[in-house]
Amino acid sequence: MSALLETRVLTRRFGGVNAVDHIDFTLEQGELRCLIGPNGAGKSTFFKMLCGLLRPSGGDIILRGEKITGAEPHEIARRGVGIKTQVPSLFDGMTVRQSIELSALRRQTNRTARKSAMRLMESLTLDKLDNSVVGSLAHGQRQWVELAMVLATDPELVLLDEPTAGMAKDEVERMAGLIREINRDHTLIIVEHDMNFIRMIARKVTVFNRGSILAEGHIESILANQKVRDVYLGKGRDRA
Repeated sequence: MSALLETRVLTRRFGGVNAVDHIDFTLEQGELRCLIGPNGAGKSTFFKMLCGLLRPSGGDIILRGEKITGAEPHEIARRGVGIKTQVPSLFDGMTVRQSIELSALRRQTNRTARKSAMRLMESLTLDKLDNSVVGSLAHGQRQWVELAMVLATDPELVLLDEPTAGMAKDEVERMAGLIREINRDHTLIIVEHDMNFIRMIARKVTVFNRGSILAEGHIESILANQKVRDVYLGKGRDRA
């Protein structure tokens, strides 16, 4: 395995506060990595810098050996990174099929884009909604549509921010199975609060607290880590 993504002393300051404080992070090709931590721990700020939504105050982000520090989101996407934020970003006036085909067209011809859209709609059970206008869909359905749009670009690295937010229990279980399937062909970073969901999908976990990495390792060792348990039980104070 070789490193697909690295950060070196990555830092983001807000005023006098280091929300992310000199983070060294390595993601190997083919990994599924979960980022966890209490509110204000720094994981979402870290994620936004990887996506290009926030510019680092210091340090570097390196993708496949090349620095992408400070690159815009569309530039990062062109390099093979698919991004799904917590709040779905969709074309509300388009149908489900049109939305997914439009995303696929970024990398494919018209014919292959249509085939890719059909395949994704079937795998995400969106095929019965193919002609539904996205703006009329329920929250959970909108989450599935955005995920399909991300996958339609065939990214090498997929970044997901709380993919189960607002989902019912059966949808969460379905998402877990889908993520395991996606990981067969894609490297993933997932920011998530739901520990039950983490248990379903996680292999290696990185725990953020107070802008730093508190612990990193296999899910079982993380769950047994007393420092991690103390943080989640409120015995550690986290900065905003």
